Amino acid sequence: MPLQFEPISLEKQQDFRAQLAACPQKSSDYSFINLWGWAEAYDLSWAWEDQLVWIKQTRPRIAYWAPIGPWEAIDWQAVFNRYTFEPGTFIRIPEQLVQCWEHIVLEQKRVSIQEARGQWDYLYDIQALVELKGNRFHKKKNLLNQFKKQYAYTYSPLSPDTAVKAIHMQSAWCTWRDCESSDILSSENQVIEKILSQWENLERIYGGLITIDDNIVAYTVAEQLTDDTLLIHFEKGNPDFKGSYQAINQMFLENSAEHFSIVNREQDLDEPSLRKAKLSYHPSGFLKKYQVFLL
Repeated sequence: MPLQFEPISLEKQQDFRAQLAACPQKSSDYSFINLWGWAEAYDLSWAWEDQLVWIKQTRPRIAYWAPIGPWEAIDWQAVFNRYTFEPGTFIRIPEQLVQCWEHIVLEQKRVSIQEARGQWDYLYDIQALVELKGNRFHKKKNLLNQFKKQYAYTYSPLSPDTAVKAIHMQSAWCTWRDCESSDILSSENQVIEKILSQWENLERIYGGLITIDDNIVAYTVAEQLTDDTLLIHFEKGNPDFKGSYQAINQMFLENSAEHFSIVNREQDLDEPSLRKAKLSYHPSGFLKKYQVFLL
């Protein structure tokens, strides 16, 4: 039988966070802010059945994401026999869920599992990114120091009031980057504005900004993913201020992430320039994800 999907809503964010807390492995895709923020872009919906929250996208193609809940307590063979999944493609599946599925026999079904490198989450040690010690961070530290010496800047946490101002900086950033010529950047811009405009209604949201002469030159938006992990959703800098990206990266973690030890900086989506940038900060590990096909 088919699952009954419904729109992703702000009203259920606490219920969803409880489901995510029961999940053995928490990747960036399944933070509430990520799901709610990108719901229109991917046409996401969810269904609450069998101790699980099932997630479905229909844009750009139909696919299912990982069901969220207590994976190890689920009778997966019974679940897959009960429900119909068309076309039977599951994406963004964390490694621990793949391991659960590998050990079950799905009646009259064959399972194909493929590594999805572009969806792996990048994990970093926060202290390392705050201190930027050693030769491996030499270029980052230089750009940060140049920024500090050259500009009379102020760092402050994002708040509902300053989030509104960050929307204006985001609009300017989109002009610099010509977002209208890129479907990805255009969609991201809409998501950022959606999140910033609802700042006071979103739980466990963090952020920081850097101002120079009362103008925002960099900002970041983050979310608490677990007790020890902070998830960076967006990070933007004004290209006219050299070192703005290095500055917001380091200053946000130094000033606003004192309760966390790990930062998750999401995926590279197989984009060569994005992969190079994420690797340049020397991740301490990855949260691997896969595609799973029910044949």
